[in-house]
Amino acid sequence: MSSSSPLWAPREPDKSALGRLQAAKGLDYWSLHKWSIEHPGEFWSLAWDQLNLIGDKGAIAYQSGSDFISSKFFPDAKINVAENLLANGDGIAIIGLLEDGTRVEISYAQVRQKSAACTAAMRAMGITSGDRVVAWAPNTPEVIIFALGALSIGAVVSTASPDFAPNAVQDRFGQIEPKLILLGDNYQYGGKTFDLKNKGDEIIALLPTLQKSVPISEFESWIAPFSNSKLEFTRLPFDHPGFVLFSSGTTGKPKCITHSGAGVMLKAGAEQLYQFDMKASERIFFFTTCGWMMWNWLFMCLLSKTTIVLYDGSPVFPTNSILFDIAEREKINFFGVSAKYIDGIKKAGLKPSETHDLSSIRMIGSTGSVLVPESFDYIYESVKSDVHLASMSGGTDICGCFLASIPTLPVYRGELQGPCLGMAADVFNSDGTPAKVEEKGELVCTVPFPSKPIGFWGDENNQRYRAAYFEGFKGIWTHGDFASRSETGGVTLYGRSDATLNSRGVRIGTAEIYRVVETFPQIQESMAVSQDWDNDTRVVLFVVLKAGNKLDAELINEIKSALKNQASPRHVPDRILATPELPRTKSNKLVELAVTDVINGREVRNRDALANPAALDWFSNLPELSE
Repeated sequence: MSSSSPLWAPREPDKSALGRLQAAKGLDYWSLHKWSIEHPGEFWSLAWDQLNLIGDKGAIAYQSGSDFISSKFFPDAKINVAENLLANGDGIAIIGLLEDGTRVEISYAQVRQKSAACTAAMRAMGITSGDRVVAWAPNTPEVIIFALGALSIGAVVSTASPDFAPNAVQDRFGQIEPKLILLGDNYQYGGKTFDLKNKGDEIIALLPTLQKSVPISEFESWIAPFSNSKLEFTRLPFDHPGFVLFSSGTTGKPKCITHSGAGVMLKAGAEQLYQFDMKASERIFFFTTCGWMMWNWLFMCLLSKTTIVLYDGSPVFPTNSILFDIAEREKINFFGVSAKYIDGIKKAGLKPSETHDLSSIRMIGSTGSVLVPESFDYIYESVKSDVHLASMSGGTDICGCFLASIPTLPVYRGELQGPCLGMAADVFNSDGTPAKVEEKGELVCTVPFPSKPIGFWGDENNQRYRAAYFEGFKGIWTHGDFASRSETGGVTLYGRSDATLNSRGVRIGTAEIYRVVETFPQIQESMAVSQDWDNDTRVVLFVVLKAGNKLDAELINEIKSALKNQASPRHVPDRILATPELPRTKSNKLVELAVTDVINGREVRNRDALANPAALDWFSNLPELSE
């Protein structure tokens, strides 16, 4: 994929933390990476030390188990995530921005004080280690402090953005039975203010385990009686649950992916140190909501004593340059957005290099979907010519990156620079062997890592966990992405290889779509799939109508409205088409992957398993999907 000449090369690679580590070990990056995955205990122990983590590391760094899931890191360690995030930081910790121009600055000292008060308020209502606390809220500083207070105790944190409808929130939070919820009162988007009071009341009614709800407008008054509290931290085992994130599967309710707080922190810290070269007081921005794992990623940047910049609002209002306005005004050093956003401003003809002073930006991060080669060109031609472009790939499943930037190596067009240290990412053929250079295959990981899930909530035998990642190749994590390796060592991504959808840069499952669509009396059954389109993906919904019904504009609008209001705007498909029949297996299971392959011009891998393979013919070369 790459051209012979790089788009960017490091000027002083030896001055980065990664460069210093390479020099100390006398290794180039690829040799260092090989060492890090062949000796996981030594590498992750080194990362712990270089990050100056506070806690008792214990005698064992890595304990190999009978399989990927049972392997453990630091099995006798004691550590607290909040203690490390709050330690020694100086200056500004958080800058909070809203669409209407509201701006707040909170220092590390203030964050420590507010977190201590929040911890005390939680303890006063009986929150203890292992209890679940949740937030359904806009991306504001209160959510960060709420999470720090919870983690200080050892409570488990889960968050969702306010565009999720009450039923979708129940599908997520209801599974983990929270005791406490932080509720947004309103949020701003696209010049409008959305009142959340009624939806908030509905959510409270749908979560019977709640003992208390705190609106964000009352957060300060809730913690005020405890303002003189001292920081208290409960040190916990390394694999103590810290976060639950949600990744929708293709059947049933969203998967509750339970992560070790310390595992996420160590993985994030290693990325910050080695892959992104973050330094204290740098300003780190990523456009995200509380419903995307990039919120957790940004939150974890407190570990490096950086200033995290939060923005809640539309990325294209009042103008499509608003994020660059923020970058210029706040002197952002790391500027993170989705690939979808980059594609959008490219199409709009934006040229920030001509209209904004972006001299502070040293790195641009992109994730959420594939960043295509043309978007690499656009960044260097129209945004900043001397920037380190960090195309990243990982996800909710690992709360971090498999592939990311490498500060000591060049950036090539269309390529992610390579796997992170400690991440044994590879590309496999269907027979479970490494693919050749430039040969497409499955993105896999062959060695355990600290931020692998500790399990799925309520999945006692790890049945759903194994089905999600380990059915492709025995003992190997299969991530569900098509990829290829380049002669440079970099990796090119081509989109999803499984039935999970990528909508507006966020992965969603199909079950939540079906749940809403199939309540319509006109619809017999439905199927949602991803189509590769215009250097990105779009969601296509196929419906089988009951006899005597037709798919007209009115019904299409009703379906879209229902999905927006009962799930979220990201669940609304880009195309809705009526089909006479959907393909299914001989055991009557619908086969989303087969339809996905057909509409994307790929060979169907499982045609022999279908009860009605002729049904696939209808999906070939649909004119409605060529525009």
